Amino acid sequence: MTTSFSESLRKATWADHESAESEGYLTELMAGRLSEHEYGEMVAQHYFAYTALDGVSRELAEHPVAGRFVFPELYREPALERDLATVYGPGWRDRITPSASTEALVARIRETAGWPGGYIAHHYTRYLGDLSGGQFIRMELQKIYGYTKGGGVDFYFFDELGSLPRFKTEYRSRLDALELDDSERRRVISEVKLAYRLNTAVLAELFQTVRAAA
Repeated sequence: MTTSFSESLRKATWADHESAESEGYLTELMAGRLSEHEYGEMVAQHYFAYTALDGVSRELAEHPVAGRFVFPELYREPALERDLATVYGPGWRDRITPSASTEALVARIRETAGWPGGYIAHHYTRYLGDLSGGQFIRMELQKIYGYTKGGGVDFYFFDELGSLPRFKTEYRSRLDALELDDSERRRVISEVKLAYRLNTAVLAELFQTVRAAA
């Protein structure tokens, strides 16, 4: 029986996924040991990354392959802006800067505007994670900081999608429908692994910042 591409992708990158989830910053965050502003540092780095990712989405919206993975209802900038305003107040734009690791991630995301498979790899890595484990993170953050819908954790709300399990099933079916030869499949899988490493580096740098301030 032939393994679907989505399943091959999941199996090939599971260790990278688990490595990202076990990063020290997330451990401290989920344990409730970070201040609201220390949490805001992650929101800020998300803002720069998703501005880049959603920007590439807009560029590729009409592409016959990449366009099937462009969902305007997923765009995160407005939600992240509300979250940053909640954490830092109306002057939040003057409070945030991209870290070195975030700049590396953003640069790689922007490069994928010229490679649909690379764009899909980064889109998959971020958004499928947000729709899965990200929902658990959101519930924990609401308990820790008392946020409600409207700011603080709006990044994790995807009300426009309706059923998240149904959407994820449709997303995986689109992955499986991609007409990729073996070489391109391996290339996309390698890019997903790189995406995990780049995102994990962002969390590692955040953890170093938090430890330095302790």
